[in-house]
Amino acid sequence: MPVECDVCGTSCASRSQLNVHMRRHTGEKPFKCAVCQKGFIASGNLRTHLLSHTGERPFECNVCQKTFSRKCDLKVHEQIHSGNKPFECDVCQKRFYTSGERKKHRVVHTVDRNFECPMCLKKFARLGYLRAHLRRHTGEKPFECTVCPRKCYTSEKLREHLRIHTGEKPFVCPVCRKTFSTLRSMRTHHKTHTGEKPFECNICLKKFVTNGNLKSHLRTHTGEKPFECTVCQRSFSTISGLRVHLQTHTGEKPFGCTMCPKKFTLPADLKKHVVTHTDDKPYECTACEKKFRSLENLRIHLRVHTGEKPFECTMCQMKFPSYGRLYLHLKTHTDDKRFKCTVCRKAFLWSTDLEFHLRTHTEYKPYECTICHKKFSRSGNLNKHLKTHTGTKPFKCSVCHKTLSSAEGFRGFITEPTPEPSPHFQVPSIPEGLLSDAMSIKKHETDFIFASSVIHPSRNMPVECDVCGTRCHHRWHLIVHMRKHTGEKPFKCALCQKGFTASGALRTHLRTHTGERPFECNVCHKTFSRTSDLKVHERIHSGNKPFECDVCQMRFPTRSDRIKHNLTHTGERPYECPVCLNKFGRAGNLHTHLRIHTGEKPFECTLCPRKCTTADKLKDHLRTHTGEKPFQCVVCQRMFSTTRGLKAHVKTHTGEKPCECDVCPQKFSTNSNLKKHQDETHSDEKPFECTVCRKTFSSIRALQAHLKTHTGDRPFECSLCQKKFTSSGNLRIHLQTHTGDKPFECTVCKKKFVAPCYLRNHLRTHTGDKPFECIVCHRKYAVLGSLRTHLRTHHSDKPKPREKSCKS
Repeated sequence: MPVECDVCGTSCASRSQLNVHMRRHTGEKPFKCAVCQKGFIASGNLRTHLLSHTGERPFECNVCQKTFSRKCDLKVHEQIHSGNKPFECDVCQKRFYTSGERKKHRVVHTVDRNFECPMCLKKFARLGYLRAHLRRHTGEKPFECTVCPRKCYTSEKLREHLRIHTGEKPFVCPVCRKTFSTLRSMRTHHKTHTGEKPFECNICLKKFVTNGNLKSHLRTHTGEKPFECTVCQRSFSTISGLRVHLQTHTGEKPFGCTMCPKKFTLPADLKKHVVTHTDDKPYECTACEKKFRSLENLRIHLRVHTGEKPFECTMCQMKFPSYGRLYLHLKTHTDDKRFKCTVCRKAFLWSTDLEFHLRTHTEYKPYECTICHKKFSRSGNLNKHLKTHTGTKPFKCSVCHKTLSSAEGFRGFITEPTPEPSPHFQVPSIPEGLLSDAMSIKKHETDFIFASSVIHPSRNMPVECDVCGTRCHHRWHLIVHMRKHTGEKPFKCALCQKGFTASGALRTHLRTHTGERPFECNVCHKTFSRTSDLKVHERIHSGNKPFECDVCQMRFPTRSDRIKHNLTHTGERPYECPVCLNKFGRAGNLHTHLRIHTGEKPFECTLCPRKCTTADKLKDHLRTHTGEKPFQCVVCQRMFSTTRGLKAHVKTHTGEKPCECDVCPQKFSTNSNLKKHQDETHSDEKPFECTVCRKTFSSIRALQAHLKTHTGDRPFECSLCQKKFTSSGNLRIHLQTHTGDKPFECTVCKKKFVAPCYLRNHLRTHTGDKPFECIVCHRKYAVLGSLRTHLRTHHSDKPKPREKSCKS
């Protein structure tokens, strides 16, 4: 007859079993393990425990050859293969492999939780659950992995962890046959087939597969972030988010790709990366035939066609097609740039951006084109480049059948929806299930939005500005252009508060603060802050001038140079200075001119105190420090630091003198030389006075040259004969007496000269021209020096010996 326990009422088959059972109440454990001193209530339990020390597992499964230390464990395991679940719940008829599992399940119906945690007041149905829970508060992890240092709260968690090392995945999905290491993971996965989401958010009604996902989601409403990083004090809403973040500090990337050296912090990231090696893209867009590796990427891509942007920024109301782009945008409001370059100290929002930036310093370009072997620092740039070889243009217009190679260009075709799509166009069907839950529009509404956004008849035409008539390629170009009229500059520099109409202009401007010049010329290794500047510079080496004047067929390297040149034909100068009424062809030229009146010089040299009115003048000035002379004369190979200096020099070879004095018949190659001549020769005004002899001069340059006669300063010395000169020009002329080079030849008598001024003086012996007249006796001279010597006879001054200078 069965014997009943007087304490808990449990029925035992025999008195010996009752004696063993009573030890549960008394706590007596007479059978001790000789290895770890653990006690047991029965000798059979001790024998089973000893197998955990010896590693002996005598019971083997005939199907999968898995071994077990107890026969009862083998029997339970065999039910997985047979599908037999003999224990049924009396309430909901759910079936289980073991009576223990059914007993645990019954708590769901009874909700009888008598065991309460004294720390967080959470209640549990069984004492064992409470004990395991208390370890989370105490931090105790008694179950240690024998392979790695990891410890676990419960033996069940340890068993699941060990499968990571063994690779064992005993749980198979009955639908897709995918295997899992834990039963919990398999059940969660199975819900992706059934669509079951039993856990619903009571705020936004969003549903989730697991209760843990719901709890994490609720923190997005409450803003709670209980998990804090001990290094940078950043908070996270989930423990997994904190773990991933900690790896940014440690640099740990434990998951490595077996095909390439790349490593990742998460197995999910590794899984996504592995697909890039297989080129498997099973999900295809029905509109543009572009393929994707995941269903989620296809869903996001479809919004390009529908125009849907469900994610809105709460600060500036800007909308985005994906949460990822919104998340990136939110960083622009926080200015949280914790990733700094150790070379140039530039800061970035993301570690990946820093990684790409570092390649500009190391010139590391891991992505190589297999056709032309050109290398790139980013895979996206390589993909774009490959289309130049293949001619692939996957984005096709359904109206004009024009094809485009990039999504950006295709989006440029999408403008406002038209009320009625073309009747000749058949709307491509978007399969059910590809549109995300966030799209709260019906199927036929989606088709109409797609059709109306793709078939807009005016989308292939430029958009014209209603104010100035400027034609823009796309509507968003017009939006940026309109800010020039409204004065709106929403993008502010955080360093100097300068505003810009477009974000790209701000990014380029920031390089003036950081000094970053990432674009390098392959020929002369000169660096630039913008790719457009590099392209223009490369035309200097190639000689390419693609922009031709319609009037005179003169060619120019840039469109802006041609626009400036066109004004010489039209004579149009619509911009007038309000101070001196001088007129200009461009608004920029007027702005620069106004600085002459205001005295503003915003461009300051970093090497000396000099300031300049324009950025171009500052560049020219900086070459006086670097010694750089990039402009070479094609006739005599002389180098110049500015194009202006080169152009003026070339006229000494051609003899071109377009600037004529309106007082005397003398002509000059540049307007500045003409002004200098008028100030020194014809002007009665001499505001610059010598502090030594009180002699006055019409220009500061003439005064500076005169002062050297008092100081005896001759800083320019000939390296061959040590003769010294007051100016570099006189030294250059003198050097030709050593070389014997006389490049300037008289066309009449073939006599040659070392300088153009000497040739001009000589030509007057043939023409009889004497342009220099004495204001006292009206005697005329062919050379200015002769007139000066003559004037001293009127003033009774003895002529002083002078060094030869190029004056005419």
